[in-house]
Parts: sequence; C-alpha cells; structure tokens
Amino acid sequence: MHPIALQSDPGDEIAALALRYRRANGPVMRLVNRLGGSLESQLALMPVSLREQMERTVARALEASYGLAGRTPDMGARGPLVAVMASGAAGGAGGIATSLAELPVTVTLILKAICAAAIEAGLDPKENWVRAECLRVFGAGSPQAGDDGVNTSFLTARMTITGSAVQSLIAKVAPKLAAVLGQKLAAQAVPVLGAVTGAALNAAFLNYYREVARIRFGLLRLAEVHGSEAVLEAFRLAVEPPGIVRA
Repeated sequence: MHPIALQSDPGDEIAALALRYRRANGPVMRLVNRLGGSLESQLALMPVSLREQMERTVARALEASYGLAGRTPDMGARGPLVAVMASGAAGGAGGIATSLAELPVTVTLILKAICAAAIEAGLDPKENWVRAECLRVFGAGSPQAGDDGVNTSFLTARMTITGSAVQSLIAKVAPKLAAVLGQKLAAQAVPVLGAVTGAALNAAFLNYYREVARIRFGLLRLAEVHGSEAVLEAFRLAVEPPGIVRA
C-alpha cells in the first residue's frame, strides 16, 4: 500500500510537532517517572477515601474551569506558568490539606494554558467544541511512565457537544488526571525529591500538558487542510524511529 499523499507539503510543521512529542517530558518529569515504583508505593499508602476525594475535587475543578475557559483575561505567555508555580509552592507548604485545596487552582491554570495553545493554533476556546477538545487534552496522554502519549483519534471523531456529553467526558478524564496529580503529591513525599518543590512539579505538569495541547491542536489544524488520514500517517512516520534495514 502506498503512503497517502498530502495535498501540499506541511513536512516542516509535522516535523516540529514530532519534535515536541519527543521532548514533552522534561527533566523533572523524567525524574518522577524513574521513581515510579516508589511513587506507586506512596500512592498505595493513601487512604481510599483520600483518593476518592482527589477524584471528586478534580472533577469539580474540570467542570468549573470548562465553564471559564476562553472567558478569563489573557495572562500572557508566562502568566499561567508563574501562577501555577505560586500555587504549587503554596499547596506544598502545608501537607495534604493545602495540597488538596490547591488542586482546583492548578487544574484551572493548566486548562488556561491549554486554551492558550488552542488560540495559537487559530481556534476559539469560546466555541463549545474547542473547549471540549481542551478538556480532552487531559485524557490524551499523561507524563506517567508507560503512557502511549498523544492519542490522535480525535482527528477522525469530533465530539458532539451536549451537556451530558461534557459530563461524560469529565467523568472519563477526572480519574486519569487525579491519578497524575496524585503521583505529583506522592513525589513530593519521596526524600530524594526533597529539593524539587511543589512549584517545580506544577511547572513540569503545566509544560507537559501545554506541549500535548500544541501537538493536538497543530495536528487538528493540519487535518482540516490536508485530511486526517494523511496527517496521521505523516505524524506517525515522523515520531517512529526508522526501522533497521538488513543487508
């Protein structure tokens, strides 16, 4: 079967998105993932009631921030990063209680950064379907070790926006995001990460999800011009390492 030809050549754009994909996990997240076993042990020690509370808190934060997305003032290029670092520093200062109180602020700020990525790609977060795609970024991939990265199924299956559909999306995304943020809280308790503050961890998560958003919205924009199948194939070839050719 011959590769699907693009209508024109957006090769440079796809190569840039593939590079973002390979670089999405920064040094802080790589360190967190290298300590995966320790973090799983820490998470296992959390009471079930606490994990359930985290999930409910994240779900409420997603619902509230979905309503605000695209309607809050522009924070500039570095505004969300500065704010999320301040939130992380405050949350990490007082243990579990302040960390849980911090979660809605962190989720809202990360979603704000995701919306900014949508705007960069020429999309309008005031449109319901764009706001839904912003939420779907949280379920597309996570910085946890073993995640399969950017899920590109959204290119061929645009979500129909209804109130129940949004609630269903939040119910699907919240457990995954809660698990990621639970990993963050557990990481703060690992002795070797004593020098890595809540501010640095929050910054790492924000940067990760912003990069995932830039990749997804960049692919979405290219798919509208060149067709989803051609863009998906070109992106797959760009991110997969070349096979070994035997003589």
